[in-house]
Amino acid sequence: MQPTTVSVVERKSFAAMHCSVAQCLEVVGEWWTMLIIRDAFLGVTRFDRFQDRLGISRNILNQRLARLVDDGIFDKVAYSEHPPRYDYRLTTKGRDLWPVLAAMLQWGDRYAAPDGPPLLLVHESCGHVAEAVTVCSACGERLGARDVRAVSGPGDADELAPAGRVSR
Repeated sequence: MQPTTVSVVERKSFAAMHCSVAQCLEVVGEWWTMLIIRDAFLGVTRFDRFQDRLGISRNILNQRLARLVDDGIFDKVAYSEHPPRYDYRLTTKGRDLWPVLAAMLQWGDRYAAPDGPPLLLVHESCGHVAEAVTVCSACGERLGARDVRAVSGPGDADELAPAGRVSR
């Protein structure tokens, strides 16, 4: 029998890449990060509860939470001095990840949930199961990849945007 080898993939930093998607991944691209953020949206705020729900090792969870605090996604708020204990609360920057999380949830529901969605989003105002959609901020029409084209913006020093439509 051949011995098995475990390869460790070193995480690449995107910090120097001039791309908004890369910069987002620099913050939320770690293995457990979006699951921690998901649980925060579901009301989890305490270390032990994150650890229990996710089954993540304490040292990895501690590293991820520290990074999320450093990146401004969570505020770390003391709720006990003896022993020291903290709540991790989403900041405005963290709450702004909601559309990203909702899109990931819906993609998973469509392509990776053969028995149906494990979680439904119910709109508080009307009580119906809701689907998060992307719409044009100017006219309100739904947006898909075929409905937009990429053009260079004011922060594009390298002219990253190709001419024409976004790939289908």
